Amino acid sequence: MGVSGLTSFIDDHGTFLTDYHFRNSKLVIDGSNLYHSLYFKSRLDQKHGGDYDDFEDQVCKFFKALRDCGIEPYVIIDGGSDFSDKKFETLLYRVQSTLNKANNLSKGLWGSGLLPILIKQVFKQVLSSLKVPFAQCIFEADQEIASLAERWNCPVLSYDSDFYIFDIQAGYLPISHFKWQNASTQRWSSQNYIPCKRYTTTSFCRHFKINRQLLPVFAAITGNDYVNLDKMGFPIRWEDKLPMEPNRRPRVVFFNKLLNWLASFQEQQEALDNVPRLIVSRNNQHNMDAALQALSLSIETYQLQPGCLEQFFIKDKAPDPGHLPDHLSVLPDWTLLPLMKGILPSSIIYILQLRPVIQGVQVEDPSLASGNNTSRPIRQVVFGLLLGERREVEEYDREGINLTSSMVKAILPRAAQQMQLDMLNQAPHSVRLEVFLETLGVSQSTLNGIPPHLGLPVAVTYYWLRHAHLRPDHPFLQALLLGLVYGELCRQRKSQTGFIEEGPVLERLRGLIQRGASNLDLAVAHAYSQWQRCMRDGLDLNQLLCFPLPEPQIAWLYKGTLVHQLVDELRGVVTPDSLLMEDPSSGQLYRAMLEAILNSQETEATGQPDGPSADSGAGGRRG
Repeated sequence: MGVSGLTSFIDDHGTFLTDYHFRNSKLVIDGSNLYHSLYFKSRLDQKHGGDYDDFEDQVCKFFKALRDCGIEPYVIIDGGSDFSDKKFETLLYRVQSTLNKANNLSKGLWGSGLLPILIKQVFKQVLSSLKVPFAQCIFEADQEIASLAERWNCPVLSYDSDFYIFDIQAGYLPISHFKWQNASTQRWSSQNYIPCKRYTTTSFCRHFKINRQLLPVFAAITGNDYVNLDKMGFPIRWEDKLPMEPNRRPRVVFFNKLLNWLASFQEQQEALDNVPRLIVSRNNQHNMDAALQALSLSIETYQLQPGCLEQFFIKDKAPDPGHLPDHLSVLPDWTLLPLMKGILPSSIIYILQLRPVIQGVQVEDPSLASGNNTSRPIRQVVFGLLLGERREVEEYDREGINLTSSMVKAILPRAAQQMQLDMLNQAPHSVRLEVFLETLGVSQSTLNGIPPHLGLPVAVTYYWLRHAHLRPDHPFLQALLLGLVYGELCRQRKSQTGFIEEGPVLERLRGLIQRGASNLDLAVAHAYSQWQRCMRDGLDLNQLLCFPLPEPQIAWLYKGTLVHQLVDELRGVVTPDSLLMEDPSSGQLYRAMLEAILNSQETEATGQPDGPSADSGAGGRRG
């Protein structure tokens, strides 16, 4: 992310990061960086599909620490992207790297850097519940973040090294040095503060004696997410007489020489005009012109422009549709505000622009087909609602352990044939509900007797049982439903008391978590990866249809370390009844969900399918 090697260069130098007691200020937060940091630094589960409740707890603690120090956060989450797709090769490289990490984890090897696929949705829901202002950005987020921080004269919190380049007067606070868990009180005051380190372009440019306008040129020549001269066949050569700097990493030597070279210029264009003198080979003038154009475009990404976030946060207004750039004109007017509020999936921007969609990565059995195949029929309906039938979307997903692309056709269920995207938000609730249920092959009667907020998870679970490869056996279903009961108990008790009180059922289930699983069972991991992908795409469809079903609190739907252990226990002598003893309401909820799913399967098996998308029957023993 950002300029490769720049973060370690800044850290190692030791001069540019100054100790800072941060308090009583606005703070613009790079939300995507934050949820990555909170999940990984907390060492939460990555092998079993994630522990979302523990992640929610970390998010709550983080924002409490800010509140205690008088810090007013504004969170910006990546949504849109640069339409030219200059970052696309970088994105593909990162996804392939993540696939390699997932493969290592599937083999029991050490690995890190694998986020659960519902983490962004959980993060947005927790922000909403905490009433933390946030926006899902429909433009390239970095520029919008820097522009808002400069407008409000407050710092940015992130770990993206691009923020070492943006000229933000109030500075940049790297997350790696933001010690929110060590909030302290100043000796002469009762006011809390967060110890951190702050960077400003002023200190950096003063040290290297360069004009701050040249920092974007430095980033572009060095190589970032947008351009890399070396990969384009134009490596830099140096003809200076500087010493070899023994024991210095090559990247550090390169940075020092480039900054020394830039110090001789005052303007960006002057430096750009002299770049060809640094290039080793100039055999192809056409390619050289393309490289210089790429440098110019990369430099433009660091120019601060008036953004749309301030009016969103102050007036709850989306950008004026008439002032959107051309590549966003495909978005219907009604989608703009829900997109910025994070209640529409940002993936619809890519789909409407007919750009490739990259599927998420989880630990799976690499010898089997990707779990995304299971939920593909749901995505096809999303594509159909957005693009109409007979269109295709390019998807990138794994085949084995390699990233490949394929074209996926858009389809429309019978109930959606008369729907128009521009008016979708005005369609009757009954029609939108029918489209959702038909897509998942579920009848309304299936959800009778289920708490409304669990209707969507039950519908998704029914879909998963019918479409999963390989078909989940009964302990898989039992464990998943017990996980939903666990989440419901935690959710209820936390909402009533502010913390989760122990009870006999919670005590038993938590005992299983603490016992810990043995070696990872890839069959279980593969089955639940498919379920999470079905849940993700079901949530996206429900949002696009403007919530025909209530959206559940996602943090309480799945706890990977628990359900994996439950499968192991249920294959032995443990029964659901033995785990749910002494809590009649929990047992009732479990049986209601189980019977709704199994009764629907039996209805389908007798020739009365719940929906036209049903393609296979499935029975199962009860219990």
